[in-house]
Order: sequence, then C-alpha cells, then structure tokens
Amino acid sequence: MNHLQLEAILNDKLSPQLIKDYCPNGLQVEGAVEIKKIVTGVTASQALIDHAILVNADAILVHHGYFWKGEPEAIRGMKGKRIRSLIKHDINLFGYHLPLDIHPELGNNAQLAQLLDIEVEAGLEGHAQSVAMCGRFKRPMSGKELAQRLHSVLNREPLHIAPESEDKLITTVGWCTGGGQDYIEMAVAQGLDAFISGEVSERTTYTAREMGIHYFAAGHHATERYGVKALGEWLAAEHSLDVEFVDIDNPV
Repeated sequence: MNHLQLEAILNDKLSPQLIKDYCPNGLQVEGAVEIKKIVTGVTASQALIDHAILVNADAILVHHGYFWKGEPEAIRGMKGKRIRSLIKHDINLFGYHLPLDIHPELGNNAQLAQLLDIEVEAGLEGHAQSVAMCGRFKRPMSGKELAQRLHSVLNREPLHIAPESEDKLITTVGWCTGGGQDYIEMAVAQGLDAFISGEVSERTTYTAREMGIHYFAAGHHATERYGVKALGEWLAAEHSLDVEFVDIDNPV
C-alpha cells in the first residue's frame, strides 16, 4: 500500500481534522512509498524504532508521536537520534493522539471500557468529542473489587484512593485514559461513584478524599495500549496489511 493512501485511510477512520490537538496527526516522518509491514505501539520510543528496524518494517503507527506544542524545535539529542533512525531506514512514522483517544470503536477510552465491561453512556463533557467518558457496571462492586479487576485486565496494580466511606459501592464510573486525572471534579459534579485515569497528580488525592469519590490511577501506558493495538488489528483485517503490535515496557 502507498504511504499516502495509508494516511488517507487512517484519516478517514479517525477524522483528525475535526479535533484541536497538541501535535500533528497523520504522517509525521515520511519514509518508503510502499508499505508492507507496520509496527504499532503506544509511543515512538527508540526501543520501538529499533524493533521496527529489526523486523524490516516500512511504517510505525503510534499514539504518542513527535512535534508536540511547546517542545524544543531543534532536531538534536534524543529527538535527533530517533528521527535519524527513521530516515536512515526509510521508515514512515504515523501518529494519532486525541483522535485515537476519543474514537467510539477503536479509541483508548472505548477499548478500556470494553476490557473492564463498562456500559458506555456518554461523553463526560456532554458532547461527541469528549476526551473523558462515563458509564456504568452491570452490577455494583466495591473499590477493592474494581482495583482487582484493573490489575487483572491491565497487568498493573492501580493506585486506589478511596473516599472516607470506603465501603461505598461503585455502579457509575467516569474514565479518561492517559493524563486525564483532572476530569475527576467533572465526574464528581455528575454524581459518579468512581473515576479512572492513567496518571495521577498530588492534588488528585485530596480531591478524591474530600469530594467522596473512588479514584483509580491505572497507568498512562497501561490504559493506552489498546487503542493503537485495535487500530492495527483493524488495518490488518480490513486492508490485509502485516501489522505487529509491540508493547514496550513502561511502568508509568
């Protein structure tokens, strides 16, 4: 498949033109024109690039790519090494950030809901492009039970900050993969029993305790494995491409 054709297919599926983001979405570093082998992963780290080189991939598809707003513009140091590796080996880099968070089928939030068996109800922000979501479990569970489910599904022990009434059962839940901890107050305002994000901030502890909501930090990387993995699987099924998902270890 032609690399620009692949970008058009991804853009058609994810609609990045509709979303204001912190980085360019789509083809970020141009490589070989013909794409046969794709490696997918959460972040375009040097380790992921090295694996792509090892398996002779023509493209890398990630959630966290390059050229973020506010980062130094010079291509030097770690950034320079990564980009030189891509160019030297003629590897295309495709990155999709917020479009891959919010996609209703393949997005990080949608995939996490599916893994945790959450019935999705709406965007937490009240519109279709909401980065955070809300829904409910089929049966109420304790905070300890939800922590165990997160551990089992994500293979990572979550941080659980419980409200003063630790025995408060959880039926309704909000969530935002990655760095979504600041949506917790919106979850409280909507009367939800629990909120899940990837990252946690120091202030989140007090918000959860004082506002009476169960809070779970399940890892930025761990909560965002599944969108890009699902996107790669969709490409393989729908367009007969050779796609390999690579999970580079990241405890954060």
